[in-house]
Amino acid sequence: MEATRTPIIKQGWIRALIYIIVVSLVVYAFTVFGDEIMNQFKVGTESSDASILNFGILYGLMGLSIFIVTWLMRKFVDRQSFESLGFKWNGYSNEAGLGFFGALAILGIGSLILVATGYISFLSATFDINPLLLEVVMMIVVAFVEELLFRGYILNNLLQSINKWLALAISSILFALFHQTNPDVTVFAIVNILLAGLLLGLNYIFTKNLWFGICFHFAWNYFQGPVLGYDVSGLKLTSILQQTVTGPEVWTGGPFGFEGSLLCPLLFVVAIAVFAFLFLKRYQSSAI
Repeated sequence: MEATRTPIIKQGWIRALIYIIVVSLVVYAFTVFGDEIMNQFKVGTESSDASILNFGILYGLMGLSIFIVTWLMRKFVDRQSFESLGFKWNGYSNEAGLGFFGALAILGIGSLILVATGYISFLSATFDINPLLLEVVMMIVVAFVEELLFRGYILNNLLQSINKWLALAISSILFALFHQTNPDVTVFAIVNILLAGLLLGLNYIFTKNLWFGICFHFAWNYFQGPVLGYDVSGLKLTSILQQTVTGPEVWTGGPFGFEGSLLCPLLFVVAIAVFAFLFLKRYQSSAI
């Protein structure tokens, strides 16, 4: 019936605000009680593999909690289907490919510049299947949960209340603040993540589809860390390529990873301009 499609709360920004509060409480609970939770799944911390597994379990449990909150909000407050948050695949596979290969292009160009300047070098490679498969699953979960949270629900509801560009900016600021407790984070890194939020949400404000963002997010994290050997937002992972870093942290990103480098925002700004031009041209009828 049509009445069941009317949200309980009319204003999308209020629904988004309630969701932010609830999710913040979930994140806070996992931050404060993370050690106690992990005592139930303890696999030891003597090795880097165990540390990665512990992180994966804790993030997975938090992600599951966020998923449940999102499902409940969408069903009982928005009164819309969960799939309507942006999971339609037919007609959007090209967007998914664009996101995936766009992330590879930015990382590839940035890494080539760092190698050409002598700031990093790749001297060896190893292939340990177990941690790499674990990190595939972990990065899929991270990409899915964070895109669902910031683009799928928050941006989706903000778009129902305010101008799409303002909605994109607000969701990107929240995305950056979500990472403020990451290891070795800096103010500069937060700015870079804000730019990443703008880039990840650009396609969504025109299509309301998540596959561009999910595929970009996954490719960015996985190829940045487990493949190329950078830290990922302060998280050290097992990688195929081992880096030797000799350049200044301002260009290499240091312990936060490529996202903490000065090169990253320069490439992000170019990518945002290119994607904005492309999507405005492709979806001109819906542009504001």
